[in-house]
Amino acid sequence: MPAMILDGRAVAKAIRESLRAEIAALPRPPSLAVVQVVGDAASDRYVRSIRTMCEEAGALLISRTHAATVEQATLEATLAELSADSTIDGIILQLPLPAGLNADAAVAQISPRKDVDGVTPHSAGLLMLGQPGLRPNTPAGGMQLLKHYQIPLAGRRAVVVGRSPIVGRPMALLLLHEHATVTIAHSRTRELGVVVREAEIVIAAVGKPGLITAEMIQPGATVIDFGINMAANGKMVGDVDYAEVAAVAGAITPVPGGTGPMTNAMLLQNLVQAARQQ
Repeated sequence: MPAMILDGRAVAKAIRESLRAEIAALPRPPSLAVVQVVGDAASDRYVRSIRTMCEEAGALLISRTHAATVEQATLEATLAELSADSTIDGIILQLPLPAGLNADAAVAQISPRKDVDGVTPHSAGLLMLGQPGLRPNTPAGGMQLLKHYQIPLAGRRAVVVGRSPIVGRPMALLLLHEHATVTIAHSRTRELGVVVREAEIVIAAVGKPGLITAEMIQPGATVIDFGINMAANGKMVGDVDYAEVAAVAGAITPVPGGTGPMTNAMLLQNLVQAARQQ
């Protein structure tokens, strides 16, 4: 029996429509400031998608763009200024930054109350402790998909392949808070296939196309693919060999159309939450 498709587009659309109604009821439209250093085409595409989403939802987007030659002090001053601005509800710093700029020092200038990307140390600490806070959008979107499709988590064995601070590690913590038994695997994990095959829930977040194959998947397992890779033919693919794994798994996210649309929906949700707390 083919795997159930976890349709991120449909779930994200429903979330955005619900948030549009919440935004309409706020005293004023929530405002999102996006700080960007020019030079990254993927970042440009993402900002355009955020702008479209904000316009459709009734939120405001303020763009602050710097040249690739911007100095660290100038970038940090922009973020500090936006953090102090009472008319700004959320702040995003587009990453990665050009060589020579310190991302950690820049992120530290973002007010935790406006950290709608969930990337500041304060947000990470709240997540670690299991306390309410603004969660990183991409893993939060993956969790929302699991909940929407009523995938059981408590007591289940989950393997997260990837340990990045913005996807892999926070996803592991979110699963742990839902009482899953979590293993984090990575590039130095020996016998990766053996480790992954033990999992009832498989999370792929490495950025390596086709890394997760059908032989690595336990029949009936749920597979969440966060990978975004461009194949030689120009098509977007995930970290999972989709066609082969879908024949084995019980549920799977497609690429595109799975976790990707959920990221923006969770960003909008964080923005509304931040606006309510301002």
